[in-house]
Amino acid sequence: MARAWRTLTAAVLIALSAATFGCTAGANAEIVPAPTFVPRAERPAEDPATQYAQDRLATMTLGQKVLSMLMVHVPGTHPGSTAPSTYDGVGGYILMGDNIPSSLAQLRTETAALSDEAGLPVLVATDQEGGIVRRVPTDNASSAYQLRSQAPQATFDAFAQRGALLESVGVSVNFGIVADVASDPSSFIFERSFGSTGADAAARVAEAVAGESQVLSTLKHFPGHGAAPGDSHSSIPTTSMTLKGWSTTHALPFEAGIDAGAPIVMFGHLAFTAVDPEPATFSTRWHEILRDDLGFDGVSITDDMGMLEQSGLPEYSSQVANAVRAIEAGNTMLLYVGAVDAPGIVSAVAQAVDDGTLDESAINDAALKLLTLRRTLSGETGRFVHCSEQCTAIAK
Repeated sequence: MARAWRTLTAAVLIALSAATFGCTAGANAEIVPAPTFVPRAERPAEDPATQYAQDRLATMTLGQKVLSMLMVHVPGTHPGSTAPSTYDGVGGYILMGDNIPSSLAQLRTETAALSDEAGLPVLVATDQEGGIVRRVPTDNASSAYQLRSQAPQATFDAFAQRGALLESVGVSVNFGIVADVASDPSSFIFERSFGSTGADAAARVAEAVAGESQVLSTLKHFPGHGAAPGDSHSSIPTTSMTLKGWSTTHALPFEAGIDAGAPIVMFGHLAFTAVDPEPATFSTRWHEILRDDLGFDGVSITDDMGMLEQSGLPEYSSQVANAVRAIEAGNTMLLYVGAVDAPGIVSAVAQAVDDGTLDESAINDAALKLLTLRRTLSGETGRFVHCSEQCTAIAK
């Protein structure tokens, strides 16, 4: 819209110039009439979900924006009623094994209770990869490890079944597509990976995204655990692989998933030291690579932030400092499986904004993106769908 308006303005100026200086071209020179002015009220409107999000953002305090960037876990089968008041206003909840009740009907009731505003549902996520990582136990569709040896079409079928199950119980986000390339059977991610080569994994990742179109697919764990030995649940895995080496192997499944329309990418707590010595979670460079080189413009979310504290490294021991660093790097949303000091994070972020070490515009951008996504899921302005090249809200 802005570009079109600048073009219209330029046309007006050119026309006025022609009218003023037309005599220099001769007495019979043609005078080009100026375009008709279009009142603001008559210009094409913003997408309804985006307009809603912009209006909503304008009413929010800094603290409310920061809270909307948090996804948290509340133990037990009634998280909607047992969540502490300090979690009021968070943007999402992750369901772990302890949240799953004995029946799917109960689970559906549980997820519905997590959102207290019909027009702006929270994101409800879970890890439903299949196989050794699944929260909803009735999921018997093939896992990534099983799908490695099958044609890519089988991955579509498995994730279509998985996506339908999650949609039926009110889960809107699946942290279920492992885009890590793993060739070493000793790797903690091997049994969860779609392939030992970038090409093999990429073909199946794309099919998984297309298959589970009922929910929001997440590609994890960017930029890829398969390149770095170690387990990020207890350390910061590192690799000396260069960016060039990464771009021809471990990048491929993420590129394929993004091209297939995945709206979310999860950052892993691992370091490619030749690219940036910091873990990818804290790396502005890796966020630039994701957005500028791979063309991703969706939501980036961290892996569980508590894993950083569990690494044993003193520089990552502060929950609130880690939150500020993650936002500063470019993450849209921060994930917490353990207890989180939400007021402490809000206070630390506000202090960083006051100090000038964190630009509030980054918070505004992230909060707006999340508000738009949540509004789209409400069904009031449209519905979220996967497309072959992009994901968009289709107005009713």
